[in-house]
Order: sequence, then C-alpha cells, then structure tokens
Amino acid sequence: MRAAEWDERYAERRQWSAAPNALVASLLADLPSGDAVDLAAGEGRHALWLAERGWRVTAVDFSAVGLERGREQATGDRVTWVQDDVLTWTAPESSVDLVLVAYLHLPEPETTALLRRAVGWLRPGGRLLVLGHDADNVAHGVGGPQETAILHSVERLAPVAELLAVDRLEQVRRETPEGVALDTLLWGRRAA
Repeated sequence: MRAAEWDERYAERRQWSAAPNALVASLLADLPSGDAVDLAAGEGRHALWLAERGWRVTAVDFSAVGLERGREQATGDRVTWVQDDVLTWTAPESSVDLVLVAYLHLPEPETTALLRRAVGWLRPGGRLLVLGHDADNVAHGVGGPQETAILHSVERLAPVAELLAVDRLEQVRRETPEGVALDTLLWGRRAA
C-alpha cells in the first residue's frame, strides 16, 4: 500500500490498539532502555510504549496521518517522529540498541535489504526484533495480508538471522478474535 492509502486508513479510525503487541511487550519488557528505532511505526503504539519505559525512540513511517495520531498521544520528548520511507531512511551505523520491525511486509529483495541495513545500525549487543504475518497464515485465512510474496517465514528471514546471534527464529501462534494467526519471529542481537 502507498502512503496515501495508509493516510486514508488512519484518518478513518485507529487501526490497532494503543497497547503494544503482547509478544513484543514480553520480549522487550526487561531490556535496559537506550536508543531504539521503530520502523513502520504507524500510530506509534510500540514507540510510545518504549518511551514510557525510558527509551529514546525514532518512529519512522511514511504516513503523516499515522504519525500525527502517535504524536497526539505522546507525552514528553522521548519519541522523534520521522515521516519517511523505511526503504530509504537510514540511521548512523552502530548507533542504536534496538530496531523493532513489527508487521512491515515488503516483497523481496526489499525486506532482506532493509533488515540487513538495520542490523548495521545496531551497536554491538544491540537487538533486532522482527515480527510479522507468516506466509502459512494465508492457508488458515486468519487476517493479515493475503499476498504470500510479502509475508515472512523462517526461511525468508534466515539470511538476516545469519548476521545475528539468534535467540529465536520461529513461527509463532497469536490468538485473534477470528482464531489463531501465524506469525514469524526473529529475535537476536548483533555480536559484540
């Protein structure tokens, strides 16, 4: 989808809950705060949650309307809201402690290229968390995009995982009102 289409969606109504994704929250809850990038931040639910926990967050999204919704909820100055295309935006090398990429779906080779760049933004020991709809989800018909070419899988994220000390690279289940959805999780850190 293009930025204008997302602007329309965000203008209609809130797209996601204000609370962070449960798996994201459980993985990040005990990390010491630092500098983070939230790619495809949308309305900023993860950026705002991290900021509440002391993180300094750069929230990047191409939707001005989505970012404005996040900005309206923000208290303090711990989130920097950046309207830009995640495919061209960049952070300085070795400058952040966490890169979060939640439910961003792009075709190959864009996904791998973006995530490889994101690993380079991490300081030694910095964490990468990628979570998104799994390609197998299409067969189950439980929400999310239905184009398998843009969905994640363990195999598709393996080239990025090779750059990390991986804690988890797996298909995970998520309860939804429609039933069980399948996601792919990559959770790892840049070697010291």
